[in-house]
Amino acid sequence: DHGINCLVCKHPMFPLSICVVFSLLSVIVPNECSICLNGLHRKCYRQVLCLLWSFFLLFLQNFTKAGEQEAARCDTRAQLIKRGCKLDEIISPKNNLTIQEPVQLRPQKINLRLRPGLSTTFSVSFKRVQGYPVDLYYLMDLSYSMKDDLENVKELGQDLFAALKSITEHGQIGFGAFVDKTVLPYTNTNEKKLQKPCDENYQQCQAAFGYRHVLSMTKSEVEFKSKVTEQSISGNLDSPEGSLDAMMQAAVCGDKIGWRNSSTRLIVLTTDAGFHMAGDGKLAGILEPNDEHCHMKNNLYTKSTEMDYPSVGQLAMQLAKNNIQPIFAVTQNVEIVYKQLQQMIPNSEVGVLSKNSDNVVKLIQDAYHKLSSKVTLTHVNLPANVSVVYTPKCAHAGPAMASEGVCDKVGISFEVTVTVASCMENTESFTIRPQGIKDTLTVTLSTNCECECEDPKNSNHPHCKGKGRVSCGICSCSEGFVGQFCECSIGDKDEHSLRASCQRNNGTECEGQGDCVCGRCQCHTTESGSSYHGDFCECDDEHCEKSHNKLCGGNGKCNCGKCECFQGYEGSACQCRKSSAGCQTPNNTVCYGRGTCKCDQCECDEGYQRPKCHECLGCPDPCQTKLNCIECLGFDSGPFKKNCGACSKSIYHEMVDQFPITSKQCHQKDTEGCWITFKLEQLVGKDNYKAEILKRRDCPEPPSVTAIIGGSIASVAVIGILLLMLIKLFIYMKDLKEYRKFENEKKKSKWAEVSRFL
Repeated sequence: DHGINCLVCKHPMFPLSICVVFSLLSVIVPNECSICLNGLHRKCYRQVLCLLWSFFLLFLQNFTKAGEQEAARCDTRAQLIKRGCKLDEIISPKNNLTIQEPVQLRPQKINLRLRPGLSTTFSVSFKRVQGYPVDLYYLMDLSYSMKDDLENVKELGQDLFAALKSITEHGQIGFGAFVDKTVLPYTNTNEKKLQKPCDENYQQCQAAFGYRHVLSMTKSEVEFKSKVTEQSISGNLDSPEGSLDAMMQAAVCGDKIGWRNSSTRLIVLTTDAGFHMAGDGKLAGILEPNDEHCHMKNNLYTKSTEMDYPSVGQLAMQLAKNNIQPIFAVTQNVEIVYKQLQQMIPNSEVGVLSKNSDNVVKLIQDAYHKLSSKVTLTHVNLPANVSVVYTPKCAHAGPAMASEGVCDKVGISFEVTVTVASCMENTESFTIRPQGIKDTLTVTLSTNCECECEDPKNSNHPHCKGKGRVSCGICSCSEGFVGQFCECSIGDKDEHSLRASCQRNNGTECEGQGDCVCGRCQCHTTESGSSYHGDFCECDDEHCEKSHNKLCGGNGKCNCGKCECFQGYEGSACQCRKSSAGCQTPNNTVCYGRGTCKCDQCECDEGYQRPKCHECLGCPDPCQTKLNCIECLGFDSGPFKKNCGACSKSIYHEMVDQFPITSKQCHQKDTEGCWITFKLEQLVGKDNYKAEILKRRDCPEPPSVTAIIGGSIASVAVIGILLLMLIKLFIYMKDLKEYRKFENEKKKSKWAEVSRFL
């Protein structure tokens, strides 16, 4: 019955006597010797040493007495120790318990191999497990206005646990509290006020704080009541509180809070005020953004005065990442604020607290049932070229959407449609998950972008003129041959230069509408049966402009994308009969010579206006541009004086004493400073004018040299006289001052003489 010893006995090189001895020893020696024998028998040497070792162990460890059965080795721990068996030699296997986590989302893994552009659909179902564990973290506002609510919460421990047990047998409750950052302008930073921020008449008041974790997840109702009873109210200055700070730490400090891996996680936030968010910290000079990490020491948030509040987006992301669903239990005065917050945080609910929070238990029950009856399926890490559409299949289904699918009430299932837009080089994956639930579905994606053809093994296939093999119906030519059927021998040329001669402007070979055969394009036929043409197959006769739903209006022929009109027709689509009646002007010209007549309408040159191209609103003023020519033609002066003939080609002029009809006139100053008055009329054509020039120019009188010289001399004389008068005045004032000083000195001298005589 001893398998190890049988192996020893069956070894061919063991003598029979030794085998008998080993068999006897197997009964009386400890298991260690059996292992020793098992290790030695394969090499078949040193058997004697093993026997000696066996007798030594027998002498040293004589656990069973002579004639005693080996069953005596199996006994209770106390009896074995009593009989001399050492504690470390007692073999006592322990129980091993492995619990399979309940599965709510099915399936949990899917492998897809898709063709680009071809979608596939699979079903996903969700069924909530009855009695699934629930972790509820009660996060309470302990600002002064919540003092009545705290007293009620201290008495609600039994009701909270009773409500939790009605939901699941595996429920746990934790507790945390928050107020606001302990810096101005949120909290009074006076030392006494920091220690007692409440009303002076209110004795049970704790020091100001940002967020404190009070109790980790527990099943003990007594422990919960004990910890909550120890809490007292605190206070701050402004109305909004630091609730987002507290929720962020409760979400990311999982090991502190005690969230279980497989549970429905709820945060119940109770408050009667709004909340601060990212950016508000600047009021206190806090500029460092929230880093979304855990900063708890001695159950207090240590970075409250160093980091800004989190944004709503940051909080929503961390709540979703940690599968936490918030319930906002708020008073009616801030219900609208938290309803708006609910729209930005998925899988959240808002309930209205009574004035003293005595309805909080029912509020939590109602909110949980709403959250548990609604499932929102969404995805993360979706590759860029992959699209997903969720189609809910349930009684209260939401619309089919690309970002998420929503099912309300029971019987929850979805049809998920996945489409890959282009080929992927490597296998990629993304995750589908219900919001607030741990279960996930991993979808692994790869693309099928290769033709799986059963190609003939013949390397010189007749289809390829015996010069290549067939690969998915296409010839893959042997070296030295090219062409659709490998019919072209490239000779001294290389294949690249042959193919380059079939490319226009280094573009696509034969414009993608033909095959390059021996350096020339052989064009394909179009869908209608005609052929592409041109040196590079760039032309077809089917894509010209249409008129009245006919190619070239039925009045022309399409050639390489342009209409060639029949006689008597014109236009880009040959849609018009040739006629110039609509382009005739009163002087019997066509468009005044400043445009062309097409389809009985003037197409004017740049700047000229329809219908007859008579005026040019955007052209330069001819009064300015033709001034030099007018001066040359009328008065034989100006910059064109020596080449006035060039002006006579574009301007027909006439000198007049006066203008018979008052109309727009040009009044310009010439190079000699004289004012010229003239009229211009544009004739047929662009640079063709008729000019009427007034014979008399208005020239200013030349300056009088005598007057200028006389005036200059007079001015110098006047200025000289004025300067002399000023100098004279200065000298007079100085002399007057000296005289007065002399008089004063004289008076002082007389007074001194009188004083001496007295």
